[in-house]
Amino acid sequence: MPAVTSKTRHYDSPQQEAYLNLWKTYDKLKELEDNLFAEFDLSAQQYNALRVLRSVAPESISTSALGGMLVTRAPDMTRLLDKLERRGLIQRERREENRRIVLVAITPTGLDLLKQLAEPVKQCHEMQLGHLNEKELKQLTQLLAKARKEPTSVRSEIGTE
Repeated sequence: MPAVTSKTRHYDSPQQEAYLNLWKTYDKLKELEDNLFAEFDLSAQQYNALRVLRSVAPESISTSALGGMLVTRAPDMTRLLDKLERRGLIQRERREENRRIVLVAITPTGLDLLKQLAEPVKQCHEMQLGHLNEKELKQLTQLLAKARKEPTSVRSEIGTE
């Protein structure tokens, strides 16, 4: 069987080619991020949760609101928050008037960790996308935002209306 090279790759559609290239790019960019956060014993999702909590500090928000503000879905929000709480990076509180709602806030220790991460994260982003100029970055951002908007016609075709 002949070796598959980039010149002989076959895609079923331009959409598949674009999607697989997005996936490959995500994997490459995520590896740099994962390596950085591993040095601080964090996951990218935990870092993102801390960033969101910093944006509302000194207030707290509900776990459901936090989940809705994360870049990626957190299937096990409780476990994610448990790890952050054990490290003293966040605090949780249940309100007496409604025990089902859990409020979350970042602690001073969490804020200090984000300050410590600020420059390494900036350097990571530079390694990830620093080779693109401002115009290219803006165009990429616009195209990615457009790609996230699912056309109504596609939704009805795949039965997700």
